[in-house]
Amino acid sequence: MFEKVASIFRVKDLRTRVLFVLLWLVVFRLLAAIPIPDVDLGRLRLFLAGNQLFGFLDIFSGGGLSNVSIVMLTVGPYITATIVMQLLTMIFPKLKEMYFEEGATGMAKFNRISKYLTVPLAFLEGYGFLNLLASQQILPQISGLALLRDALIIAAGSMVLTWIGDLITEQNIGNGVSIIIFAGIVSRIPTTIQRMVASFDVTMLTSYAAFVLVAVLVIAGVVFVNEGERKIPITYAKRVRGNKLYGGVSSYLPIKVNQAGVIPIIFAISVLLFPQFIAQAFALFSKTWSVTLVGWVNTLFNNQWIYASVYFVLVVLFTYFYTAVTFDPGEISKNLQRSGGFMLGIRPGEPTTEYLNKIITRVTLWGAIFLGLIAILPNIMMIITGISILSIGGTALLIVVSVALEILDKVNAQLIMREYEGFE
Repeated sequence: MFEKVASIFRVKDLRTRVLFVLLWLVVFRLLAAIPIPDVDLGRLRLFLAGNQLFGFLDIFSGGGLSNVSIVMLTVGPYITATIVMQLLTMIFPKLKEMYFEEGATGMAKFNRISKYLTVPLAFLEGYGFLNLLASQQILPQISGLALLRDALIIAAGSMVLTWIGDLITEQNIGNGVSIIIFAGIVSRIPTTIQRMVASFDVTMLTSYAAFVLVAVLVIAGVVFVNEGERKIPITYAKRVRGNKLYGGVSSYLPIKVNQAGVIPIIFAISVLLFPQFIAQAFALFSKTWSVTLVGWVNTLFNNQWIYASVYFVLVVLFTYFYTAVTFDPGEISKNLQRSGGFMLGIRPGEPTTEYLNKIITRVTLWGAIFLGLIAILPNIMMIITGISILSIGGTALLIVVSVALEILDKVNAQLIMREYEGFE
């Protein structure tokens, strides 16, 4: 195993890519250590301990939120902007054509518009969170101009991380946004272990043992589902071109059980965080409205059962949504027909599209339910045991395992391309 890991650094191009990614992750960690001044850290820790959603955000930011750093929002606004843009493809035909039919050029335009949308969203979220901290006396009551200045700095920090995510994605080692979140979670592991040791209670030994068992089962389950796939046999018709015979071979179309990976979890958490930011941002227009909305949001999400139910539904919906965005049965059917491929017993064209729709709907159902159950399992454990550390750690574990598998697949593909056997 170590020999195969070492083979990564024997290939100059791959070694350069890995070191490039690590360098930018170091930059991310340095930015996460630059705080906004005049923060009452004691009050901030109490606030984060009592608010699960912002506790999640602190984990994803690698502790950037716990010291109110300039990148405390990480890539959250960009994820929210991406969700909004992908939803708009269902409303505006031109956006749908740009995303699905214009290839790399259309995708580049789509991503550029998403980044334009990220700027106001990052500003609103930054302003809303700073206003929330000021209302909790974690930040001093500063003037409106100073608050706008700090919100602009936070928005700029989020855009810098979005740019770093693009640079990482270009290295073909994995999705840059997911890797940044992965790095933030991993950087918090020593602190989480230290907190668990400090709060260790012999009477809670059974709860800790149950958490370890569940963590092992989560890892095994995530690996099993992520690697699971439905293989649809494809046969290619024989065609004669000139003096050569083409086709006549059989292959298969793999449909993964969890086609969306970890993206639905990230999308769901971003959506859950967004109402609190918007409620605080309403202070720009009316303090009364802001206080009322904040009260409603807190009442809703402080109920663990309501929070877990909403979280589960969002994960399931985003699993279907992201699968529909990334897997287009109509386009696959057209490509098969152009290349002379067909499924035994299924006519090319519309029947093939309907068959693929039926298969992807059924397969995704089990993947979505599994992902939703794994996502809310830590919340159920917190309800039963009352230990919030286990809740955050369980969700973080889910994301870490999924992103690690994605990185492993990408690196393995790079090694295979260079005639290395890769990982087994």
